[in-house]
Amino acid sequence: MDLSRRRFFGSRLPRVAPFRPPWSLPERDFVDVCSRCDDCLTRCPTGLLKRGNDGFPVADFAAAACTFCAECAAACAAGAIAPAVVQPPWPFTVRIDDTCLAHQRVECRVCGEACDSSAIRFVPVVGGVSLPHIDDAACTACGACLLPCPVGAIARVPLDGRSTAFSVEPS
Repeated sequence: MDLSRRRFFGSRLPRVAPFRPPWSLPERDFVDVCSRCDDCLTRCPTGLLKRGNDGFPVADFAAAACTFCAECAAACAAGAIAPAVVQPPWPFTVRIDDTCLAHQRVECRVCGEACDSSAIRFVPVVGGVSLPHIDDAACTACGACLLPCPVGAIARVPLDGRSTAFSVEPS
């Protein structure tokens, strides 16, 4: 397919702001303030932060999870990333959809094993396989559960409850 044609048709789709580093300013402010210096990328110890197609840093949860070390914020001289004690690093949590192996009666707990905050618990089902349950209060939105899911059943969803889901695909 002709790429210019793909871009033409793709540009009509609603665009979702990419996931920026944790504690980033709101998207409009972020792109105004960020200098695209890559200092946050080089300081990220897990390799979560990558250069996006637009040159701005993005959080690529297909590559790693976030440890909330705040090295990216410390490296950001422009002030586009600033950790806030009262604000979560990202305004999202995760949801597990019906394609989850447990919903297909296959025992799988890899997401719960990857979750350091124990936000994914497995609820026993009489005569069946235990089903995963997300504790939104415990979920840190680190992304550790996204990559190991063998069927990609976990998606990031906004904390405000909107139905827009975000995939694991790198930006």
